[in-house]
Amino acid sequence: MLSDVRLEHYAAKLNTCGKVWCHYDMGKPVNHYNTEMRSSTMPRPKGSKNRPKTVTADFATQIAEKQSAKEALTAEIASITANIDTLKANLKEKKTALKKAEKEVATLEAKKAKADAKAAEEAKKSEAEAVVKRLLASGVSADEILEKLK
Repeated sequence: MLSDVRLEHYAAKLNTCGKVWCHYDMGKPVNHYNTEMRSSTMPRPKGSKNRPKTVTADFATQIAEKQSAKEALTAEIASITANIDTLKANLKEKKTALKKAEKEVATLEAKKAKADAKAAEEAKKSEAEAVVKRLLASGVSADEILEKLK
């Protein structure tokens, strides 16, 4: 109980004085700051303020340098734009060639499917003819052959 009284006593001092107060609670350090005091002070500046002042009075050379850099960038932008235009034209040509090739592939696939169907039909027809010839050779009548084909 005696430590609780001291704790309250130090807390009261902290509120009145506004100083940092550190105590140990269960073996762990606990820091308390007065927020009013902390927010009212400015942080100290970092780094040295003893820099030499560089005053350049030769604005004409600086302007000339910047103008030459500006002209170089403008020329580079123009060349890149021209290059982009030629690439766009090439891309358009390639896309039209691709569409044409896709159409040709589609027509060839359709022709192939049609030819495959025709070949399958002819194979079926020739197989049926072979069956009919075999049945006729074995002496089966035409009516019986029609029944077997159905």
